[in-house]
Amino acid sequence: MAEPYVLKMSNITKRFPGVLALDHVSLQVKKGEVHALLGENGAGKSTLMKILAGAYVKDEGEIELFSQKTELGTPRIAEELGVGIIYQELNLIPTLTVAENIFLGRYQMSNAVKIDWKQLYEEADKLLAELDVDVKSTDYVKNLRIAQQQMVEVAKALSMNAKIIVMDEPTSPLTEKETQNLFRIIRKLKAEEISIIYISHRLEEVMEICDRATVMRDGCTIQELNIADTNMDEIIRLMVGRELKDKYPRIEKEIGEEIFRVEGICAGPKVNDISFSIRAGEVLCLGGLVGAGRTETARAIFGLDKKTAGKIWLDGKECVIHSSRDAIDAGIGYVTEDRKGEGLVLKLSVGENITLASLTQFCHGPHLNLKAEETSILDYVEKLKIKTPSVYQKVENLSGGNQQKVVLAKWLLSDCKVLILDEPTRGIDVGAKIEVYNLINDMTKAGKAVLAITSEIPELLGICDRVMVMSRGRVTGFLERDEADQESIMRLAVGAEEAMKGMAS
Repeated sequence: MAEPYVLKMSNITKRFPGVLALDHVSLQVKKGEVHALLGENGAGKSTLMKILAGAYVKDEGEIELFSQKTELGTPRIAEELGVGIIYQELNLIPTLTVAENIFLGRYQMSNAVKIDWKQLYEEADKLLAELDVDVKSTDYVKNLRIAQQQMVEVAKALSMNAKIIVMDEPTSPLTEKETQNLFRIIRKLKAEEISIIYISHRLEEVMEICDRATVMRDGCTIQELNIADTNMDEIIRLMVGRELKDKYPRIEKEIGEEIFRVEGICAGPKVNDISFSIRAGEVLCLGGLVGAGRTETARAIFGLDKKTAGKIWLDGKECVIHSSRDAIDAGIGYVTEDRKGEGLVLKLSVGENITLASLTQFCHGPHLNLKAEETSILDYVEKLKIKTPSVYQKVENLSGGNQQKVVLAKWLLSDCKVLILDEPTRGIDVGAKIEVYNLINDMTKAGKAVLAITSEIPELLGICDRVMVMSRGRVTGFLERDEADQESIMRLAVGAEEAMKGMAS
């Protein structure tokens, strides 16, 4: 007997002004399965899930939930029908407790005006115990790690009696250990016959945790697959429509003299006496475990966090950097890991974001040369293959990969000499990743210096010329490209003391 489908989305079509976002897309999910929804950024995955969540209304097609045809007009209707969604940007209120977030808008009342706090916290504790999560219902969300916040989102979905849970890039901010704990929770939910729709660009995770997959491309359904009968190369080919033979393209280039030097930088508890240099045309990759102080080091260099000691030189001249404006004026750019919170102004257009760090280039007295600005914007949209119906489109409406390209375009236009990239490919698809790597190649070929922070060791090894590793706020070592491997990086990442213990055991 065939397994029952809990969800059938058939011939779903969705149009926005100037864009056909979904073109007769179909998705079928079985009871108690982990179903991957795959595709490049802009393929239509998020639009389809927003229709399932009731945030968007479909223009055409049919939705069948638990064998009943339905219209999902609002998020409340979707929730009542058993659909829960955990967005990539978690939807929690930091200043409320875990219990308050889980039952937000659905508090149990002891009378017409009084919340039954005792029952609220008891129910929250029960849900957290079922998930075996190391979180208390009375904890404030602002004090939780990202992995714990995601478990709160799972508990929230279960509190609504969700039978289908959508997880959008759930592991992008997680460590390997936290990822495995999430997988344990997913397997537990699967055993309870809850269906998971799993959206991820990390295909190795898809191969590990998912049962079946639906691949989308350009707003269309391409193919449905059994994970046991396929491999990553076939999935990539279906996603991008072509073979990608080299995941980390490298070019012949000449590495020149040192152009950037940092000496003795200190900034808070996670940045202690950091010193390094980068040569023209070189990619120095910064590795280390979560909490090692990598992002804090980047922020201190760029002037976002206050330095208590240290000096910075660029082209042999000392740079006095007290703010991000000072860093930009000196010729330093910074692609932050939080592109939506810090890298973009979401309510501004694609074009306005691209020229944000370079407006002085287009100034003639008190006026902007709008024609020159538009020419530069169009040039970078074409160069970086940014998919947008118009340069006047609000950047918040672009896919994650295209938003990342806008951030990169902003700094390329600024013509910075040193570019710091913090998790530059987080949350973007394999095709967009290769485009980012090619942009890094273009920058280094032009003689720029690149400091790249990445938590993905295969990526680090694929793009580096040299590796610097941090642990507990300090530099623990440097590795040349030909001597860097996963073991040597991890040995430095856990710190010298732990490494010696590991080697002795």
